[in-house]
Amino acid sequence: MQLYFSPLSCSAATRICLYEAGAEATFIEVDNTTKRTLDGSNYLEVNPLGLVPALRTDDGDVLTENAAILQYLAGALPQADLAPADSRGRVRLQQWLSFIGTELHKATFSPLLDASAAEGARSYALERGARRLAYLEQHLTGREFLLERFSVADAYLVTVLGWCVATPIDLKKWPALSAYFARLQERPSVAKAFLEERARYAAQQKRKPRA
Repeated sequence: MQLYFSPLSCSAATRICLYEAGAEATFIEVDNTTKRTLDGSNYLEVNPLGLVPALRTDDGDVLTENAAILQYLAGALPQADLAPADSRGRVRLQQWLSFIGTELHKATFSPLLDASAAEGARSYALERGARRLAYLEQHLTGREFLLERFSVADAYLVTVLGWCVATPIDLKKWPALSAYFARLQERPSVAKAFLEERARYAAQQKRKPRA
């Protein structure tokens, strides 16, 4: 498999799942600005939208959209037990992936991380985001994971929560959620992925031309 990624983006969730499963993959870094890989290839030929992640499977098929890729990995790597086996559990998994992707990733963090976003949009995102984080706080109180055990949804959520450092969001306002984030960062697959992603991000910043 080949994973097209950008450092510290949502593609880190796929890296976490690959490490969780002990799966072999080639990681191909994409520059979000130029839409080129580090060897100069045009990433738009892989995904015309220019978004990461994209996953090229062993049979040559290219998958896009984070939630779809995570669910594919859960099915392709059953030894890692990254998704419930029963139909009701899979529906719950889809529920959390949808919530993280729409209510947190796009509705909350995307405006906060976009330097060109209007101040009104940022304020609105913060207000909505606080309610969504409070909902997570309630769900995670007394729970270790989103579902009964670690799943691809947790890999996505811990990745998104990692973006708080670049926003005004302070997770300490939600103790259960803050504890969940701290706990998952200690998980070997997450710790390894975050360490490598941060190093890649630092290297990427050094490559950028100075104004």
